[in-house]
Amino acid sequence: MSVNATATVHATAVVEPGCTIGPGCIVGPYCVLGPDVVLADNVELKSHVAVAGITRIGAGTVVYPFASLGHAPQDLKYRGERTELVIGANNRIREYVTMNPGTEGGGGITKVGDDCLFMGSVHVGHDCHVGNNVIIANSVALAGHVIVEDNVVIGGLSGVQQFCRIGRGAMIGGMSGIVGDVIPYGTTTGERAHLAGLNFIGLKRRNTDRGEMNELRTAFGSEVFEGEGPFAERVERALAAHPENPFLQEISAFVTAEGAKRFTVPE
Repeated sequence: MSVNATATVHATAVVEPGCTIGPGCIVGPYCVLGPDVVLADNVELKSHVAVAGITRIGAGTVVYPFASLGHAPQDLKYRGERTELVIGANNRIREYVTMNPGTEGGGGITKVGDDCLFMGSVHVGHDCHVGNNVIIANSVALAGHVIVEDNVVIGGLSGVQQFCRIGRGAMIGGMSGIVGDVIPYGTTTGERAHLAGLNFIGLKRRNTDRGEMNELRTAFGSEVFEGEGPFAERVERALAAHPENPFLQEISAFVTAEGAKRFTVPE
């Protein structure tokens, strides 16, 4: 066990030999840390946090009571292989959140980026990759192998089916069921969610060029939402009409990426 001299570990916490606790960390009452856990600088575990497996928590992350991080994946194919959960810096992980490590068949790692907010009772399943500046509201479940890119917002009580991708800047309405890929900057809603528009509010918050946003709005209005043919072809026609638009370039790359199979499309 390696506990930095500037760290604070409550007397009721259980820290197994081999665990590494960095400078400025605070481990609160009744926390349990396994032997392969690493806490970077200034991590705070409020109380009753259970961290197991090969789990790394990045600097400045705060974990609230009754979160469970790094315990065995909820996958019947898992046979105890040594896989990882890697959580980035400056995250806020609220009460009852669960995050599982990867599986051998899924690449062996579940990864969370920096500056994310996981509200109460969120589940991040095995082999998920979550980007930076992501906000996931209460009681959202990410099934295994889900990819959530940067700056995504997912509304409460939503579920994301395994192997789905949610593109950068997308916004998912509350109580949505995501069963296909969501394009970058898309907004979706519904029990079986459909693409309802683009997340212009999120783009404005990031000071996106107004001309580029107007091009994006025009392209989706005339080609993607109203056009004919398969969804990917409509996106390609929109890009051809506005070839210099960086957002259309990103959306086009997303829908033509290797392994892309299905999309949440407009109704």
